[in-house]
Amino acid sequence: METEKQWHESDPGVLRLPSGRLVRGRALRRPLDPAAPPPTYGVYLLGRRPPATGWEAHWIRWPDFRLPADRAAARATLTAAWDRAPYERVEIACGGGRGRTGTALACLAVLDGVPAGEAVDFVRRYYDRHAVETPWQRRYVRTFS
Repeated sequence: METEKQWHESDPGVLRLPSGRLVRGRALRRPLDPAAPPPTYGVYLLGRRPPATGWEAHWIRWPDFRLPADRAAARATLTAAWDRAPYERVEIACGGGRGRTGTALACLAVLDGVPAGEAVDFVRRYYDRHAVETPWQRRYVRTFS
């Protein structure tokens, strides 16, 4: 049975938010490392319902290169993920792990106190320099607060 309930900061894809919360971003196109612990809660950002997982998961309908279909529901789900991150291994993932995942991670950074105008740069600096791929994704983060 897994006793470690949080990510390690050195794990691939893990972003440390200013509060110390750790959240993992991931590309679903790449297989999970069998030696890595699984998430305890996953948020999946896809145009179609993802396959079932062995952990609790939530799906946000979010087509590639676009924005969430239901922004209020996306905000509620991302807030729940942020709330759970101090106690659980929270994973945020989309197909490539950059655009939608980076956008969602930037929204978590806003929830964590990073000014909305700086959140994309924060995620690009500490998660992936190519995160948040489109102008409308950047605008979504700026208006998330």
